[in-house]
Amino acid sequence: MLSTILFGALGVQSNRARERDFSQGKPSHFIYFGVGFMLVFVLVIIGVVKLVLHFAGR
Repeated sequence: MLSTILFGALGVQSNRARERDFSQGKPSHFIYFGVGFMLVFVLVIIGVVKLVLHFAGR
């Protein structure tokens, strides 16, 4: 499930793997993992920006 979310976010998942995952998994799991991944991704980006701004002296 996690690999499906990560590869899907990167856009490198094959059509066969996507069809396999969506036929076996529950839609709610994909929604929860997708939203969770998005939140973690946004928080990491915010953290990196704050770190860069801190070292830039702002």
